[in-house]
Amino acid sequence: MTFRVVIPVFDGVTQLDFTGPAQMFAKVPDLDLCIASKDAKPVEPDSGFAVVAPYTFADCPAADLICVPGGSGVMDAITDPYFLSFVERQCQQARYITSVCTGMFALGALGLVKGRKVTTHWGYTDIIAECGGVYTEGRVVVDGNLITAGGVTSGVDFSLTVISEVFGEETARLIQLAMQYNPQPPFESGHPSVAASETLTQANALYAERAQRMRETLQSVKRG
Repeated sequence: MTFRVVIPVFDGVTQLDFTGPAQMFAKVPDLDLCIASKDAKPVEPDSGFAVVAPYTFADCPAADLICVPGGSGVMDAITDPYFLSFVERQCQQARYITSVCTGMFALGALGLVKGRKVTTHWGYTDIIAECGGVYTEGRVVVDGNLITAGGVTSGVDFSLTVISEVFGEETARLIQLAMQYNPQPPFESGHPSVAASETLTQANALYAERAQRMRETLQSVKRG
């Protein structure tokens, strides 16, 4: 039986938040990957190019798993009732409710993370409590059928976690090998716990304003 993954996209989405998982999911036999947008117009991610989703929110089929990506545009997306209604409708039918990066706050705005263990991009973890979620350290955090991933690149780890959960560990291992996913970053700078102090100071300054905007957005739209 085909397992369907639905990923909603929007202007300002971080492309790797959805293309990373999409690339891994595309390697799974009997998986139907549905990328959906508000309408048939091209979506402009934060990376300087456009994508055209094959589905719209109106004609996208029901998900077995919904994955909400993040990005700078997520704050506009979660103030759009049409976007939130689509995510809510899909979540009501899905076996798994998931997110990558700040996509978690769309789930939070719908009241879907209350009392649940979750994670998001490190720059926004301090405001998880605004959604009633329980911040839990980890690149991927699993709490029952709720699976959340940290920032951007963790979407690849997330997808392998999901593939292992649904299709078995051997399938996930084979896909990881086929994709030669064997990260060896040139710098120890991928998380605040290992970044140099001067790098962290600059990054904190960058994300402070964004986090405050996210907090204000959540306060204006959250449900439940």
